Amino acid sequence: MRYVVIGAGAIGGTLGGRLGQHGHEVVLVARGAHADRLRAKGLRLLTPTGPVELHAPVANSPADVELTADDVLVLAVKVQDAAGPLADWAAAPVGGSTAGQTLPVVCAQNGVEGERLALRWFRRVVGACVFLPASHLEPGVVISEGAPVSGGLVLGRYPHGRDEVVERIAADLAASGFATAVSDDVMAAKRGKLLDNSGNALDAVCRPGPGWEDLRERARAEGEAALAAAGTPALGREQALPQLAEIGFRTAQVAGTERLGSSSWQSLHRGGSIETDWLNGEIVHLGRQHGVPTPVNEALQLLAATSVREELGPRAFEVADVLARCGARTGGPAAVGAERA
Repeated sequence: MRYVVIGAGAIGGTLGGRLGQHGHEVVLVARGAHADRLRAKGLRLLTPTGPVELHAPVANSPADVELTADDVLVLAVKVQDAAGPLADWAAAPVGGSTAGQTLPVVCAQNGVEGERLALRWFRRVVGACVFLPASHLEPGVVISEGAPVSGGLVLGRYPHGRDEVVERIAADLAASGFATAVSDDVMAAKRGKLLDNSGNALDAVCRPGPGWEDLRERARAEGEAALAAAGTPALGREQALPQLAEIGFRTAQVAGTERLGSSSWQSLHRGGSIETDWLNGEIVHLGRQHGVPTPVNEALQLLAATSVREELGPRAFEVADVLARCGARTGGPAAVGAERA
């Protein structure tokens, strides 16, 4: 199978880089300076054991790729950017049909919305719960910090089940430096990862200080309550992919680099959009549906949107700003507004 990685950033670059390194045919889909650098010099994947160089075909859009029935599309763009690429790639020709009718698409994203979106255009959707510490801050370069494997993935058909293609994808990834598992309920694992990611926005918008860890715990507890009220169980990493604990999986130092923040922090650092509406915003959405208060998640959603809109960059707010917004959301003392530091 050939893997067409749509969004060769931190996650996509690590997946594509390792698959290509281990002999699988890969196409990297990227835009702008990143695509230019990939074409000119290839992908440079920095890892704890040294750099990996991959020279693979690079595409900007479906028009640059002649798809075949043996291709697998790997969607690794952030979920807020997913609808456009899904529609475009679904319409791409595959023989006498289209990709949406013929090919599987693997949703390698945080949150639980990617698979819902993909099913509008693709008949064959594979959910992927990704545990993969990585960074992408420079064109052509991806830093993969997982050890002793690059990361772990739980895979399964969406909305449920498994098939031979899912098993083959999992086997290819396992042979390329990843821990993998196949699940009949992959979305339970993705909901567990959603809880883990509820602190991403806090890392992105708020400087650490007294009360910071308490806010992280409160954001997660709100998520747990909202998921419970919705009747949608979440499966933690230890249960979904116990192999990671067994092998001592960790985030390791990569020579010459420093991990500065979560994927949401990286988004603000690059000056792009941020996925908070689909992480903390998912918890807020469930809370509103089922009568569960989610003031911390709502505050983080609002401050993340402010950071993007006003181009504030990462960690522009203090713990007190988040708490003030929480008070406004719960009917407590009115916030005078989240002031910039």
